[in-house]
Amino acid sequence: MPNEGNHTRSRANNRKKNGTTKGPRKTAVKAKTKAGVKKTGVALWKKIIFGVLALGVIGLASGAGLFFYYVSSAPELTEEKLVGTVASTILDADGNEINEIGGNDQNRTLIAAEDIPQVLKDAIVSIEDQRFYDHNGVDPIRIIGALFANLQQGGISQGGSTITQQLIKLSYFSTSSEDQTLERKAQEAWMSMQLEREYTKDEILAFYINKVYMSNNVYGMGTAAEYFFGKSITDVTLAEAATLAGMPQAPSLYDPINNPADTQTRRDLVLDMMVENEKITAEESAEAKTVQIEGSIVDHSADVNTSLVIDPYIQLVIDEVAEKTGLDVYEGGLTITTNIDMDAQQRLYDIVNTYDYIEFPDDLLQTGVSMVDVNTGAIQAVIGGRNQTVQLGLNRASTLERSIGSTMKPLAVYGPAIEYLDYSTGTLVVDEEYSYSDGSEINNYDNDYKGDQTIREALVDSRNIPALKTFQEVGADNAFSFLQKLGITITNDGQEYLVESNAIGGEATPIELSAAYAAFANGGTYYEPYTVQSVTTAEGEEFTFEPNGTEAMKESTAYMITDMLKDVITEGTATNAQISGLPQAGKTGTTNYTDDELAAVGGANVPYAAPDAWFAGYSTSYSISVWVGYDNSKEYGNFLDYQTQSLTRDIYRELMSYVSEDTDYSDWTMPSSVSKVSIEKYTDPIMKPGPNTPSSLIATELFVKGTEPTSTSKKYGVTLLAPAGLKASYDADKDELTVEWDKYSASGTDSNAQAQYTVTAGGASETTTDTKVVIDNPDKGTITISLTVKVGSSTSPSSSIQLTIADPAQESSEADSADDGDSASDSASSSSSADSDQASSAVQDDEETAQNP
Repeated sequence: MPNEGNHTRSRANNRKKNGTTKGPRKTAVKAKTKAGVKKTGVALWKKIIFGVLALGVIGLASGAGLFFYYVSSAPELTEEKLVGTVASTILDADGNEINEIGGNDQNRTLIAAEDIPQVLKDAIVSIEDQRFYDHNGVDPIRIIGALFANLQQGGISQGGSTITQQLIKLSYFSTSSEDQTLERKAQEAWMSMQLEREYTKDEILAFYINKVYMSNNVYGMGTAAEYFFGKSITDVTLAEAATLAGMPQAPSLYDPINNPADTQTRRDLVLDMMVENEKITAEESAEAKTVQIEGSIVDHSADVNTSLVIDPYIQLVIDEVAEKTGLDVYEGGLTITTNIDMDAQQRLYDIVNTYDYIEFPDDLLQTGVSMVDVNTGAIQAVIGGRNQTVQLGLNRASTLERSIGSTMKPLAVYGPAIEYLDYSTGTLVVDEEYSYSDGSEINNYDNDYKGDQTIREALVDSRNIPALKTFQEVGADNAFSFLQKLGITITNDGQEYLVESNAIGGEATPIELSAAYAAFANGGTYYEPYTVQSVTTAEGEEFTFEPNGTEAMKESTAYMITDMLKDVITEGTATNAQISGLPQAGKTGTTNYTDDELAAVGGANVPYAAPDAWFAGYSTSYSISVWVGYDNSKEYGNFLDYQTQSLTRDIYRELMSYVSEDTDYSDWTMPSSVSKVSIEKYTDPIMKPGPNTPSSLIATELFVKGTEPTSTSKKYGVTLLAPAGLKASYDADKDELTVEWDKYSASGTDSNAQAQYTVTAGGASETTTDTKVVIDNPDKGTITISLTVKVGSSTSPSSSIQLTIADPAQESSEADSADDGDSASDSASSSSSADSDQASSAVQDDEETAQNP
């Protein structure tokens, strides 16, 4: 098309030829100038348009070239790939195959295209790909819609894949997010279009129906119809078809056996989409929604399945592979080497699922157990519950949300106290009536108080009040930091922080607890617990995983905590965890009912009734944590008595003794950063024992190097004598009693301690550090004046005299009486003269005192 400038010039020339030009020449020149300007602007736009078109052509050519380059290496379409499933192989720590996931064609019910019921076709197409019967394998409308939705959401919230593309992905490629490259997308689209040319839509739909994973190690909707509904797929109802159609998006989440509520929500969404797609009416949808998933699924609880032995471990493997690699184990083709010790796993399964080792009170009592290698964090055995009947059932070892009770004390209280405050295992803490900072009550398990305690004694006997006091000294921030270094994050009211009650409890899983205690066992390194050593894909790509360790505490802290926790097993609350000859350490824990809850469960008159019991124990090789309790601990009868609580130690003992058979039973070696010192217990600051400290008060305790006591206690090393030189005088005019004595010699006592005197005169008493007191308006008549001295924590016997002070009211009736002041002075002088000769030394040996009381 000619531009506007050329068009103007043409009109001017025509007018000239026709003799119609008007106006002076000047006007014509102006018009020509304007026309010239317009011509220049139009030329620029032409360049821009041509440039854009050229870039577009180049871009299309480049894109097409890149596309054909990518698809040139696309895999070949084969029916074997479209129909078959390739297993993922699971290996134990020694490389032995222990399980296959997927690839079970011999157990799979394949459905032919002509046998797919129309109701299932409508359900799948409505939820997955409404234009399935219209596109050629790739749906541009769906892609554009997904693009706009993702832009609006600010992320990948929707995918643009058709059913055909999903089939190609399931048959040939990985679904991991890292694998969603431009090359793979191009190959996927190309292969989808090829597939659409070679097979009919219903044949493609049949491939898809037979390929998808449906949870519980079930592949294909034909197999799923039989497994979940007990019928052929040709006989499924609308509600059942919608359930099957909704499951492949997230098979574990939409598992009708273990997650019926989530499955029903998904099914109802499929029904809504079928109404939107005009495949069913709103009335038909409403009727189908009345069918409850729970209760309508075939019961598989009586199925015999040997894979249940390793099922809780396999759950962890599946989740860990997905988290660390983005790969889906169920899609098959993976070879996964794990850390599982099959002998230990089998023994643990037998311990909790038979009565060959332990006498359980009933079949409802549940447990969660985790065992890790203390030097790597490798999870070697795990149990998610007793009497499990379905695969991928509730795994209490990894998902339990219960307070760990007093097993928290080494983690949140005493570990941080040693780490940050240089506490000794002999540091004094008083077990006495106490309360939280807000005034609420805290009690010990026995509702009693033991007075002075070392933190070793308080930890071994699991005293709550000393734990709270120590936590307050440590500070919540320090305690929180220490816990996080051990892989435990506590929340309160949805926020990450600690409160005072976390001194005696807080939520953690058995796996987290075993990994945290492993750091005490290995000298202070926290290893993240893990199940997978390596993953190799069908294409040969390999992922390897090494122990991930970080310093969680000083070696001195780990050793000192371990030394105290050894006493828990040898003489404390876990004596039934003992294994002859094996050095071990551990801590018990229980949780509490409220008074109302205790009454509701029928445990009001049962000593120490509790909803949960824990034990975390370790050797130099293994760390094992055990929980026991009932899933519904608030139902009547579902409480733990003292005997049932001890099952945690029984389970631990049976497993630990088995796995330790081939170990060298080595003990921990005290590091150079720790000192072992004899102390006199309950001294503050801590002191070494004196020559006469009673043996019952002498203990060997541990100190961080450089913090050992330097002073020797003299509390029991000397006996104080009564003070000397006691005398008194009374001034009647001032009505004042003056009492004086000799300065007390501190020889043989703590030289830093100041003598403190207490004078008692009749009903009056005064304490001073001087050698004289004046008492106003003293009692009248004959009174006893006594004097004691206290040096440090020792108090002397008393010195005493008697003095008669006349009552002024009686003076007028007493004729020729002596002057009261003189009488008082004489009496005092004669008394003090007798007393002052009784002692020549303020300090005397115990033996001498015994001979001369």
